[in-house]
Amino acid sequence: MDRVFVFLLSVLLSEILIWKNIVPINKPSVADLRKAAEAYSLDLNSEDLLAYQGLSEGVIAAFGRLDKMVESKPPVKYARDTGYRPPSEEDPLNAWYWKCSIKGAPSGKLAGKRVAIKDNICVAGIPMMNGSSVLEGYVPDIDATVVTRVLDAGGEVAGKAVCESFCLSGGSHLADTGPTHNPHRHGYSAGGSSSGSAALVAAGEVDMSVGADQAGSIRIPSSWSGVVGLKPTYGLVPYTGASSLEFSIDHLGPMTRTAMDAALLLEVIAGPDGFDPRQVEARTANYTESLTGDVKGLRIALVKEGFRLEGASEPDVDAIVESAAHKFESLGAKVTTISVPEHRDGTPIFMGIGVEGVTRTVGRSNGMGSGWKGYYTTSLIDAYAGGMRSRPNDLSPTTKLMLLLGEYMLENYDGHYYAKAQNLARSLKETYDKALSEADLLVMPTTPMKARPLPAADAGLIEKVARSMESVANTCPFDVTGHPALNVPCGLSDGLPVGMMLVGRHWEDATVLRAGHAFEQLSRF
Repeated sequence: MDRVFVFLLSVLLSEILIWKNIVPINKPSVADLRKAAEAYSLDLNSEDLLAYQGLSEGVIAAFGRLDKMVESKPPVKYARDTGYRPPSEEDPLNAWYWKCSIKGAPSGKLAGKRVAIKDNICVAGIPMMNGSSVLEGYVPDIDATVVTRVLDAGGEVAGKAVCESFCLSGGSHLADTGPTHNPHRHGYSAGGSSSGSAALVAAGEVDMSVGADQAGSIRIPSSWSGVVGLKPTYGLVPYTGASSLEFSIDHLGPMTRTAMDAALLLEVIAGPDGFDPRQVEARTANYTESLTGDVKGLRIALVKEGFRLEGASEPDVDAIVESAAHKFESLGAKVTTISVPEHRDGTPIFMGIGVEGVTRTVGRSNGMGSGWKGYYTTSLIDAYAGGMRSRPNDLSPTTKLMLLLGEYMLENYDGHYYAKAQNLARSLKETYDKALSEADLLVMPTTPMKARPLPAADAGLIEKVARSMESVANTCPFDVTGHPALNVPCGLSDGLPVGMMLVGRHWEDATVLRAGHAFEQLSRF
């Protein structure tokens, strides 16, 4: 290619876009371009590479100008200090990552409430680790929308709750700060990945917490720790300012001791924020007003396939949940059992989305993903990128497994299975919708087993990973379909909590909460 033409083209680009006198970011070397060409199996000779290097100058000038532009950010509205990392004697469950006291508005729905925030959610000026030493030292520069809303409602942000490393575990043993203990039995798992959130609420250290759920990460620890946890309808609560695992399965939601408090917190944090495109259809309600205690005429269906899961279910858990569901009959609800065979296909569909989706979002796009019209927390992207480059060997076993398998699938099967799983997720949603046209709520155990002992410190890789993934069979399908799903504590076995999951129609979170509240009034175990 004529080098004079290349030169003139780069000058023309710069002139047209008025990007003169800007010091550009680094221009790619020929070696950089050769490496990029090899990644795409492009056969380019030295002359071609020189030509492309010349052609890059105008584009690089654009990036140089972009580097000097100031991006808008959500406002940080309330004063705060930096807080502190609590010592072990102040944190017996190892559930706090960071303590602070950020006071919000002088009045509001959450006045007097102390709220913990899961540590994958940004709180400006407060360190955020997302369970992983790879991010240690990162301090966000924004408040997530849910944080601002808690403070606007008069709540106090009491600190950051420990979560599992990159939120990729249903146990509570893979945070790099050490295992979080179950508040009912030390040495047992609190569940994950919102492990600290559940433990702090159950132990009474906070009134409520905001958790995150992509495969069950609100509901699993709520089940094992004995608290109320709601994965809301997909898109109801803005995800702005939280670290993503996969755009299509990201949820934030309340974790509390009662359904009333869950409804109260949901009223505060739900609704569009103008930043999150997940919220295009979001419809809110007065959730607390729906908690009347009246479920007369409500149709409740136990899903047969959610019980007696081979190799996972514990008979006492199944029995307690079945008995709990039938207690609704004394309140005038109609309780039946139905079959939804496709429910057991939910796990492979989730894996099809999750493995490749997490690899794209975490491994390739630094916890934010790409291709969506939302707010990107650029400081978090930079922290991910720096940590992933400098400390990849410090990633948790589950994170390494997801990245290894995701890269393998993407490189060898070209995204085919991710695409197929997304199409099947739509079909699965329609299947649940059909069941919910004949019932108002679906019921099954939240987790098929009770909390297990924490793996030993010297446990092997296989045990650590297995204990991270054993509890998701009933929870993960509703992350891919987006239905609201509530864990309600419904009994104890051997001193450990058992959770019942209530699943409702899209945007009918109020019905799910109403039933959970009615059950609480009926049954205090």
